[in-house]
Amino acid sequence: MSLVSLTPERYDSVEEALKDVVDPELGVNIVDLGLIYDLNWEDELDALVVSMTLTSAGCPLTDVIEDEMAKALDGQVERFKINWVWMPPWGPEKITDDGREMMRALGFNI
Repeated sequence: MSLVSLTPERYDSVEEALKDVVDPELGVNIVDLGLIYDLNWEDELDALVVSMTLTSAGCPLTDVIEDEMAKALDGQVERFKINWVWMPPWGPEKITDDGREMMRALGFNI
């Protein structure tokens, strides 16, 4: 698999679209939770490759997140593939400042 970096503008556009995907358990989008590790393009597949993780490896909601990603990326890309990454594991330190504010508003103590 040969990955190509997205232009900064394209990266920002895709990342902004992915903010519409909300983690069903925590109620915060996957970008601000720090679940997206990288966005690249795979020329051979002609597809966006989203390298991401989940808050836990045993998360039963991967299908829900994938479906929401498909909706969010509609109009952005024709195809995408998720590259599930488990190392390094996700931790609360990956949450953005905006994500922390959202979690506090939902009653989480961050």
